[in-house]
Amino acid sequence: MANEKKEEKKEQKKVKIILDNREQLVKDLLNEYDCVIEERQLPVGDFVLSDRVLIERKTAADFVQSILDGRLFNQLIALRQVQRPVLVLESDEFNERITKNALRGALGSIAIDYQIPILWTKDAKETAGLLYQIAKREQLGKKREVSIRVKRKFRTLEEAQEFLVAGLPSVSTTLARRLLTHLKTPEKVFTASEEELKQVQGIGNELVARFKNILKSEYKRGSEEKKNRKIRKVITKQDKKL
Repeated sequence: MANEKKEEKKEQKKVKIILDNREQLVKDLLNEYDCVIEERQLPVGDFVLSDRVLIERKTAADFVQSILDGRLFNQLIALRQVQRPVLVLESDEFNERITKNALRGALGSIAIDYQIPILWTKDAKETAGLLYQIAKREQLGKKREVSIRVKRKFRTLEEAQEFLVAGLPSVSTTLARRLLTHLKTPEKVFTASEEELKQVQGIGNELVARFKNILKSEYKRGSEEKKNRKIRKVITKQDKKL
């Protein structure tokens, strides 16, 4: 019985990392750590480590390419929607497609103009270790929650509607657009019948069941937190007796 309690307590202390579904290499490396991994299609960044820390990961080659094609600075603007954005750069071996002065200028702009810190790692394995340590510090040290919702400034009403619907589980922006195209308004998406939802490509029985469970279940965070605090107190007392 005591061992079961210890296992439950240990499980409660696991950190959680939400990552973009394109980050398969780092995901495989994170499996070596004692953490919970959740894949999502993230609208901004590559890794969510807490409600304030969002990581954008770039290899040296991707970093150079994003400077040349102009993607980098749009991504930096999006990153600044969160309280603590971080850019992780893997490797310092930049190719000859960019001059040293252009590279230094970009790094200076990131740090000074955009005020985004840059952390350097030598490879994906080192990146995985860095992500785990930051997540551990945020969630276990600072007691912060993990959130994938970032504050956004919407240019259009349609963007705001898509963002709202994409908050449902396993709903990407693409699927949100399909739902809105078929049902016309977010209100109709949230109040649609099971049959209406299943008429949309990509929506099946399992997803509909998850939607309905979220929309119809009573919100109980306060009572659940009190219950969990009581459980932790009991576990602590039992551990001290052992």
